[in-house]
Amino acid sequence: MQIGFIGLGIMGRPMALNLKAAGHTLIVPDRKSLSDDLREAASVVGDAAAVAEAAEVVILMLPDTPDVERVLFGAHGVAEGLTAGKLIIDMSSISPIATKGFAARINALGCVYLDAPVSGGEVGAKAATLTIMVGGPEAAFARARPLFEVMGKNITLVGAENGDGQTCKVANQIIVALTIQAVGEALTFARKAGADPARVRQALMGGFASSRILEVHGERMINHSFAPGFRIRLHQKDLSLALSAAREMGMALPNTAVAQQMFSTVVAQGGADLDHSALIRAIERMAGMPD
Repeated sequence: MQIGFIGLGIMGRPMALNLKAAGHTLIVPDRKSLSDDLREAASVVGDAAAVAEAAEVVILMLPDTPDVERVLFGAHGVAEGLTAGKLIIDMSSISPIATKGFAARINALGCVYLDAPVSGGEVGAKAATLTIMVGGPEAAFARARPLFEVMGKNITLVGAENGDGQTCKVANQIIVALTIQAVGEALTFARKAGADPARVRQALMGGFASSRILEVHGERMINHSFAPGFRIRLHQKDLSLALSAAREMGMALPNTAVAQQMFSTVVAQGGADLDHSALIRAIERMAGMPD
């Protein structure tokens, strides 16, 4: 397929290169930050509208809701280059409510829209093992599935309505944040009590407390190695989406709110671009322990 890809950051770049390696033609907008390997792998065009003109399918992988809106509907945006029948796939993690509105505007142009946010971080993007949560028409999902299978392993059509994929991703981010907080508290408790947190983690990995977060982020926490796989500021954004939607629905997410405050503590101390496992820094400081 002729694939337009917009948003070539930590995760978007390896996702796009995996599509190229699978034999698809890659079309990307020109940016000063565009890496040499992408310039060699892709057809580089002037802007998002030109990407949409040249592509059958346009994939977005952008940081936040306003970025998606700007790229889709701003000056020289994707919408300006669309013709009927093209497929737009937004793999960013953004507002489910805004997603419904974006989809309606794209549908009005005779095109089809899928929201397909992902989980798995940079590691999953590079290894093509992302979890992909999709909202939108089943026929469009079937059309996109061969592309999803190049980028991920656990691929689910969550629902036939646009926004269903984003709702699933918000739920995922709640679980991930609270589990990071739980692992951080447990390892800090062990360290404060005088036990070796590395050995505690090793023991817990064999029991009911075992999890992928204990395995991967637990090791990061013990080593204080917080090079970003998924930045705190992006997880903050996702929890803000959860809390905002909860307010609209008249429900409480008390533990999600606490996790958001923990992230905010780390951000206030200059850690916005650290990996989200750095949440443990807030817990350690509350325990009177050095980093």
